[in-house]
Amino acid sequence: LSSAASDVYKRQVLTPEYGKLRVLARGVRRVKSKLAGGIELFSVSEVAFIKGRGEIDTLVSTRLVKHYGHIVHDLERTMTAYECIKQLNRITEDEAEAAYFTLLQQAFGALDNATIPLPLVTVWFAAQLLRLGGFTPNLQTDSKGKKLQPGEGYDFSFESVCFDASSGQGRFTAEHIKFLRLLFAGHQPAALVKVQGGDRLVQAILPLVTTMRQTYLQV
Repeated sequence: LSSAASDVYKRQVLTPEYGKLRVLARGVRRVKSKLAGGIELFSVSEVAFIKGRGEIDTLVSTRLVKHYGHIVHDLERTMTAYECIKQLNRITEDEAEAAYFTLLQQAFGALDNATIPLPLVTVWFAAQLLRLGGFTPNLQTDSKGKKLQPGEGYDFSFESVCFDASSGQGRFTAEHIKFLRLLFAGHQPAALVKVQGGDRLVQAILPLVTTMRQTYLQV
């Protein structure tokens, strides 16, 4: 976000070492600026900064490492990238662990790849937020400890954080649960896109995982 001064910018950046930082970038528009090009949105950069006395630090230099430039060529992917940043920002403290940096970098990589369907990226990102937040559902047994069985129909119990049988009338089958296991195991979207029938499975479980995210993480 730019400040009132046209050559002074305030940014919030996510780092693997220091978590979330609020930094001040001065002189970005100068021809010889050491910051120009290194604070692009949807990018990974190496940054050097001076620790401030308050909550805002000062950027000294930046070097662009990777820019996921294809994201902005598609409005829906751009808005999804913004939403990923927003959700992650809301659930993490300033001292966010390095795993969140890695997650956001992987999300940008998936959104940058037009061959990976957007709904898959969305459900994958939500699952990873839940996993990192300690809300991985029990995908092995029901609330009574009975192993989930092929051929059964299940519904999800938000109270028990697991699936329960519904006399065979549940919306979710073993096929859905297997895909959820892959999601919560941390497999990347580029690998998940190869799952046979993946588009159909994603459409079926996306509302569930979204509701889990909203219920357990409040985002």
